[in-house]
Amino acid sequence: MTDQSIRTKAAEDGTGYWSANIRIITISLIIWALVSFGFGILLRPVLAGIEVGGTDLGFWFAQQGSILVFLGLIFFYAWRMNKLDREYGVEED
Repeated sequence: MTDQSIRTKAAEDGTGYWSANIRIITISLIIWALVSFGFGILLRPVLAGIEVGGTDLGFWFAQQGSILVFLGLIFFYAWRMNKLDREYGVEED
């Protein structure tokens, strides 16, 4: 391989890595917004008839559900990024 082809391959790998990273971030933000804003605020009247833990589901999402989903997304992002790092050979030691 020539020096130019090595640089081209590295640039393509970098582009793919960041595209995958942005895709993971975008999906995580959409889920987070849907759960926190959608279920906790916009859909609260629709979810009011469903009871969870002695309160309605809309209130539960606004108070606890969005926080639990956010924590789950943090662990998902860390797991997925470690997997992506291994795929592109940029994992930490």
